Amino acid sequence: MTTETVQKETPAIAIIGGTGLTQLEGPEIQQTHTPETRLGQPSSAVEEGQWNGRRVLFLARHGHPHAVPPHKINYRANLLALKELGATHVIAVNAVGGIRSDMVSGRIAIPHQVVDYTWGREGTFFDGDFMPLDHIDLTHPYDEELRQQIIAAADRREMAVSDDGVYAATQGPRLETVAEIVRLERDGCDLVGMTGMPEAALARELGLAYASICLVVNPAAGKSDGEITMAEIKAVIDSGMGQVRDLIAETLKGM
Repeated sequence: MTTETVQKETPAIAIIGGTGLTQLEGPEIQQTHTPETRLGQPSSAVEEGQWNGRRVLFLARHGHPHAVPPHKINYRANLLALKELGATHVIAVNAVGGIRSDMVSGRIAIPHQVVDYTWGREGTFFDGDFMPLDHIDLTHPYDEELRQQIIAAADRREMAVSDDGVYAATQGPRLETVAEIVRLERDGCDLVGMTGMPEAALARELGLAYASICLVVNPAAGKSDGEITMAEIKAVIDSGMGQVRDLIAETLKGM
């Protein structure tokens, strides 16, 4: 079936799970959609359910199981599928490296800006083919109202989060070199991840309110004495994603 045939009248809050969040505990799942958009299939099936009185949609950005690398994600199909299923807001979860001194492992940050270092990705719906050429204002890439709702939810939970941060979107899937992190820091970046763009821009093109919850899972290259290991990253993800889920749940209560 196509996503056009399952349009919903009730607005939904979409949650895009990143590394470490391929399944979402909390919602009462009522059905699973397997959409085929005009731009292909999204990374995973879309689960629909109720959570704290809200209709929610959940999509695993890297698929389930975790298999699709950052540069091969069909970001356009992901956002289009969520839009056509009735999403009006998107809360994206991103696992990131910490550049700024307070962005230590386990820290949760709600970024306010992004710098895009990716290349070769399908980054617009306005390509003159799928949609006519157009331009969007991306001065503020994250929806400020949604950002503030997440920050307020953290305050209610007495959860310490960073209420700002400049997200550097790199190509991946490899991690960065020390010299690259020095460059990003010089450019004013506080966090480094691989999936923040073109996701934020595509959401804006579709008129979706979009914000990110970043979990710092490792110090960026050169910000610690040792090498970055996947075992250490997994340990932080295992301990930190529970807090991310709690923050999403509290955000839904306040929306």
